[in-house]
Amino acid sequence: MDLTPRTNSEAIVEPAKRKRRWGPVVIVVLALVFGGVVVTKFLTSAIDYYCNVDEVGSRTGCEGDRRMRVQGIVEQHSVKQVDGATSFVMTFNGEKLPVHYAGDPGGVFQECIPVVAHGRVVNDVFESDRIEVKHSNQYVQKNKTRLDKANEEAAACSVSAD
Repeated sequence: MDLTPRTNSEAIVEPAKRKRRWGPVVIVVLALVFGGVVVTKFLTSAIDYYCNVDEVGSRTGCEGDRRMRVQGIVEQHSVKQVDGATSFVMTFNGEKLPVHYAGDPGGVFQECIPVVAHGRVVNDVFESDRIEVKHSNQYVQKNKTRLDKANEEAAACSVSAD
C-alpha cells in the first residue's frame, strides 16, 4: 500500500451549488403578509369606540369619520321614516346628533328612550347601520352611571311629552 501523498493534476471538482427555489419562499412571505393584513383589518374594525352624543367630535376616539357606538336619547317628535330609512335626532347632556338609519329599527324603538347607534359621522350626520335599544344585564352592570344619566334624560323627555 502506497501512502505517499498524491499530487492531483486534475482540477478539483467542487460540488454543484444548490439552487435556491424562490417559489416556496415567496408563497410563505405572501401568506404571512396577507395574514397580517387580515388580522390588522379585523382588529381595527372590531374596535368601535363608545361615546355619548356630547362626546362626538370632542373626546379622543369619538372624532372624525371613525366607526363608533353612540349613546343618546331619541328626541321627541324627531323620528321620520322616508323610503324605508329612519331619521331621528339623538340627544345627551344638551347636545344633539342627527342620525340616519337605512332601515326600520323595529322592536321597541320609539321616542324618548335611550338607544345605542353603531356607525360613523358623515357630513355632520351619524350614518348608522345598527340600532340597539335593550341593554343586556352585563352591559348594565358595567355602565350603570351612563345608563342612570340616560334614564334621567329619558324620564324628563317622557314627562314633557305629557
